[in-house]
Amino acid sequence: MQATRRLPIVGVMGSGSGLQLDRAREVGRWLATQRVHLLTGGGGGTMESVSRAFSEHADRQGLVVGVLPGSTRAGEAPSGYPNRWVELRIATHLPLSGRRGTDALSRNHINVLSSDVLIALPGSAGTASEVALALRYGRPIVAYLKDRSEIEGLDPKTRVLESFEEVQEFVQQELEVVREAL
Repeated sequence: MQATRRLPIVGVMGSGSGLQLDRAREVGRWLATQRVHLLTGGGGGTMESVSRAFSEHADRQGLVVGVLPGSTRAGEAPSGYPNRWVELRIATHLPLSGRRGTDALSRNHINVLSSDVLIALPGSAGTASEVALALRYGRPIVAYLKDRSEIEGLDPKTRVLESFEEVQEFVQQELEVVREAL
């Protein structure tokens, strides 16, 4: 039996609504060619768009992983979760998000700590909290933005790149480090 090597996990964080979906599709299509798993929060908007683009790539090797928020009913995610492209559903009991995204009862900790490298796309307080957690936990993260204001409350220490080529270079460098350690 041949040993299976673990694929790195790239987390893509962004709005749960329809902000800048063209960038999400671009990132998803490219990541599908990189021998990685894609991790998102499993919802709509950016999460759904990047997941769909990744999932529809014919030669991808990784899975679409969705870390779902908790609900008031045990074992059930809120309405709209997971999006139809999620292949590996991680159910949590963690209901908090948005401005409370760094609280202990937020799944954002799992999103960040499970990712080997992260890409932040336009979003609001929830995305900003995932960026803050990545910085806190020392996870490599880059924000793919045209302007810092595309993420409400973005930590000033966050590396922001405007060109997709620069984002690709950053992610590839970080993936090399991860793959050497595997």
